[in-house]
Amino acid sequence: MFSPKIQNYINSSSQAQTMSRVNELNQYIDSIYPGNNLKADNNVSTFKKILAESQEMPHQSVFKLDPPPNVKTSSINPFFGSLTARPEKVSATKASILGYIKEASEKFGVEEKLIKAVVRQESGFNPNAVSKAGAKGLMQLMPKTADALGVKDVFNPKENIEGGVKYLKQMLDKYNGNKILALAAYNAGPNAVDKYSGVPPYKETQNYVKSILAQYL
Repeated sequence: MFSPKIQNYINSSSQAQTMSRVNELNQYIDSIYPGNNLKADNNVSTFKKILAESQEMPHQSVFKLDPPPNVKTSSINPFFGSLTARPEKVSATKASILGYIKEASEKFGVEEKLIKAVVRQESGFNPNAVSKAGAKGLMQLMPKTADALGVKDVFNPKENIEGGVKYLKQMLDKYNGNKILALAAYNAGPNAVDKYSGVPPYKETQNYVKSILAQYL
């Protein structure tokens, strides 16, 4: 780095002004280091040589005062890591999953026992489960449903459970707390339940509802 005084000269000057102040800078350097060897033959200072060489280096001029290029905040100071927030680490153990179920139960006002029965039926408590239809995670959320519920990572146990319980709560509210219709809607969709004014005549949905109620009751 240059001394503060030299740096101030550089920062406050254009290239042309810097050239005109070379002699003054050399005099200042001589006053700090008497008897120094910075003076070169033919009255061309070492400082002038450095300046001339810097002007020959494309895009790397020492005295070029162009503003620096834009830098993404996430890449600043790599020695200390990204400035962006690190994602929360979420456990996928059975104990932690039961904890997430309890949290969602309290948050949305849905019985913990009912949520457990749905998770067991949907995925067998496997956070990485994927159905042939494309439903994913513990509560088997379809991609569009997950997006609508604000679930960013369907394989994140906490997010999946919160999204699934939120959806189950919506179905319970829609059908005035009727668990049979809410479960049928969770499986086959509310449009099918509305169309048939009850549990749709789909074997899968009927078995789904029966199985969950058997675990819940």
